[in-house]
Formats: sequence, structure tokens, C-alpha cells
Amino acid sequence: MTQFVLAAVLGLLFALATYLILQRDVVRVVWGVAIIGQAANVYLVTMGGFGGGVPIGGHGGASGSVTDPLVQALVLTAIVIGFGTTAFALALTFRVYQEHGTIDVSELGRSRPVETEAADSDTAGAGATEPATDGGEEA
Repeated sequence: MTQFVLAAVLGLLFALATYLILQRDVVRVVWGVAIIGQAANVYLVTMGGFGGGVPIGGHGGASGSVTDPLVQALVLTAIVIGFGTTAFALALTFRVYQEHGTIDVSELGRSRPVETEAADSDTAGAGATEPATDGGEEA
């Protein structure tokens, strides 16, 4: 029964992550990638199995099977890396919002950075086409 519940939960997690990845909001896309990573971790732990003894204490006893600790170590590493990647992606999303004023993917393709628009309106007058000097060299 536990396998069926975990299979249903995994299916729902992957479906939710796919739905979020297909959204136009960058934050939802980041959360979708994070959820799909965590769903993959749950899948790996599920495939590692729940039966068996403790890896360290189970070797000396009468238990015949031992749970594989490698799967758990790899999933723990994947959780830490996923957390760092999600934090970095959210920081980049915040920077995109600062630059463009939106996090809608369809608007990002056609928008210009906010600072560039203000700078272009200030330099639209005279002096915009003057060549730069080399910093002190005389011709």
C-alpha cells in the first residue's frame, strides 16, 4: 500500500512541477524546477527501498538485508545542491525584476532594461555621437 501512495504523490509532484515550469512567471518556473528536483529525490529514496536493517548496526545482527546507504547519501547531497541552485535562481530573478521591472517571460523578450531607457532619453540631445578619447594622448 505504501508503494501506491508514494507513486501517487510522485505523480502529483511531477505534474505540479510540470505545470509550474510551463507558466510565464519566472518565480513559478524556479519553484517548478525546485519541486521536480525534490520529486526526483523522493523517487530515488523510494527506489532505494524501505526494508532492511540499519546500515551500520545491521551488519552484526541476524538481519539478512541492509538498506543501501549510498542512495541516502546521494539524495542528501542533491538536496543541498538543489537548495543552493534555487537560492541562486531566485537571486537572479530578483535582479531581472530590478533591471526590467517585470518577471513575465513573454514581456522580458521584448522589454529593455529600465536604466537604459532613462539614460537614452537623457542623451538623446547633443553630444550623443561624439567619439571617445584615449585618455590624455594628443594627436
